[in-house]
Amino acid sequence: MFQHLCSRVSPTEIEALKDLVQGNILLICHKKADPDAICSAYAFKSLIKMLNNPSSSILLPGGASRISKRVMKKIGIETVVEASIQEADVLIFFDTGTLSQLDKWEELVVSSQKPKIFIDHHSHFEPVKRLSTIYIVNEDATSTCEIIYDIYESLGVIPDYEAARAMLIGIAYDSKHFRMGDAKTFKTVSKLLSLGISLEEELSVLEDTLDKSEKIARLKAAQRMKIMNVSKWVISTSHIGSFQGSCARALIDLGADLSLVAGGKKGAIKASIRSTHEFFKETHIHLGRDIAKKIGEEFSGTGNGHSTSAGIDCTGDVNLFLNRANAIIRKEIEGLSKGLK
Repeated sequence: MFQHLCSRVSPTEIEALKDLVQGNILLICHKKADPDAICSAYAFKSLIKMLNNPSSSILLPGGASRISKRVMKKIGIETVVEASIQEADVLIFFDTGTLSQLDKWEELVVSSQKPKIFIDHHSHFEPVKRLSTIYIVNEDATSTCEIIYDIYESLGVIPDYEAARAMLIGIAYDSKHFRMGDAKTFKTVSKLLSLGISLEEELSVLEDTLDKSEKIARLKAAQRMKIMNVSKWVISTSHIGSFQGSCARALIDLGADLSLVAGGKKGAIKASIRSTHEFFKETHIHLGRDIAKKIGEEFSGTGNGHSTSAGIDCTGDVNLFLNRANAIIRKEIEGLSKGLK
């Protein structure tokens, strides 16, 4: 297995990709794929087509998010919801930090003997790493699209107009409209814009108006919110059956330093965690690694994500889950003041 956890795509890794990416390629995104996942898969599909390997398909296990569907329509991204792993020569996964994000395809992927490439910007996840033939993770990148652009540059290939549009949209989406990122992120954006792309036009597709059900979910989450003061930080938790990510962001907007919103049906729990950049900067508590991973494993599931944004898929009772999550969050923060971390 070839592993790469550094900040740039290495020449050795590029050679490994060139050798492996041949034949019929299946490009796979996580369930309810967001714009970064879909746009990175599309840009990679365009890349391998330019390298004279046109046989590839983008698979969306569990479909795409509402905003992703708008992006797909705008750019003209074609995808499939069913495909044969047996007929593929190589499986490539985009923006997929945990195997549970593959929905019903998880078992098929795990049992498949096909070469597997994972390209991602979440914290590394041991089961994915063990499964991979090539494992490319760059936590410093704001998005998987940023990593795909690195691959283009390493190969000396200039992206075509549509692939460049896709990568710009993916970076914009995962960087929260460029509120996150470093010098390298903005250099990449500058290079994409130099290809004649209109930033204003591409960002317009990401402008989202909440529908009535999401508005109600946010208001209910706020109504059910429990507040916990730990040291100088305000922690909020709530429960709602859907839109957990949107609700967690809403609680941050209301003033929480860290928020966790969970919900589910028939024993399945889905949770989203968010924190402010100030919280991460001062505590160095990484939501994906230090919170989501621990809670997910304790409740027979998985958790992964970024420093200020993470998700959990697991099983159990939601109330017990929230109580235990509060305890873990408190322990992480109090451990800092006692010098235990």
